[in-house]
Amino acid sequence: MTARPVRSERTEPVGPVVVVGDTPTARGIRHRLRLLGMTGGEETQSDDAAASRFAGARAVVLVGHTGDFARVGAQRVAPRRAALVAGVEQDLADAAAAGVEHVVAISSAMVNGAHPDRALIADDDPRLDEVDASYAGDVLTFEATIEAMAPAAAEAGMTVTVLRPAVLVGPDIDTLMTRHFEAPRVLTIRGVRREWQLVHVDDVADAVRVVVEQGLGGRLTVGALRDGQPDVLTPEVVKRIAGMRGIDLPAASAFGVAERLHRVGVLPAPASDMSFSVYPWTVSATTLRDAGWVPTWSSEACLRTLVAQVRGRVGVAGRRVGGLDAAALGAAGAAVALLGTAAILKQSRGRR
Repeated sequence: MTARPVRSERTEPVGPVVVVGDTPTARGIRHRLRLLGMTGGEETQSDDAAASRFAGARAVVLVGHTGDFARVGAQRVAPRRAALVAGVEQDLADAAAAGVEHVVAISSAMVNGAHPDRALIADDDPRLDEVDASYAGDVLTFEATIEAMAPAAAEAGMTVTVLRPAVLVGPDIDTLMTRHFEAPRVLTIRGVRREWQLVHVDDVADAVRVVVEQGLGGRLTVGALRDGQPDVLTPEVVKRIAGMRGIDLPAASAFGVAERLHRVGVLPAPASDMSFSVYPWTVSATTLRDAGWVPTWSSEACLRTLVAQVRGRVGVAGRRVGGLDAAALGAAGAAVALLGTAAILKQSRGRR
């Protein structure tokens, strides 16, 4: 797949766009595309040739960043990844057989990694090489499969675009990032200032519209913008909007707790997942901006929506399904924040 965005030469009107799957992200994109008059329908279920799934579709949207964290956490890594790869390969083969001209893959900027000195993520930044058992590893596997199939897609005349959103929010979307806000406190790493950039699924769908209408290919980042620049929230603003206090821990302590929780089976994913909660990964969205894409949701509006969705789900004394259990939070950062809060309360009681 071409790393830098390219533009096809077609000028005829855009036909129907088919969104594959019934995950929260897929449903959100499909709903928005219908409102935009781009159909956003589902593939046809038929016993006929595979090509009939996407018959008549101009573009197909494949969703790797599903927004369905609970289901992901309930499955073993190896069979989950095997099913993911097989599904993507089948979808791309069926799209080629149906004569689909454009495939848009919804990934995540998590594939670029997060660390204390993370620079602004550009559209053509390379993805991480290492694929571990983390949730981010699923998205990396998704992208790697798309990239492996790209030469065959090009031979079939298909344009392939990978969209890499910042922190994704929207109706029913459940990710390791949204779970970070289900803890009683916001976890921060001592000495690191982590600013937050979010993006609403409606704006991701609008990005799909832009790339299909203009025939843009390659890898494109997607994130909230303000005056054409990344729209980020400071840690202080995040805590104020979320109505949460912070818990500031040394990196070694926070990641050590998360890794121990993973080793004993409390957390389904390794501590590396937590880096996306505590380190920056802001995206530029340069190509989309230059193509005329204008997000309608600010990072603040996205965060307020997220906070409203998760409010009341988890407290120090409980979790989604009852009992005090860090595993219910799923995301390492939220689990560490929960345990840190419990430790603070224990210390407070001891001083009385």
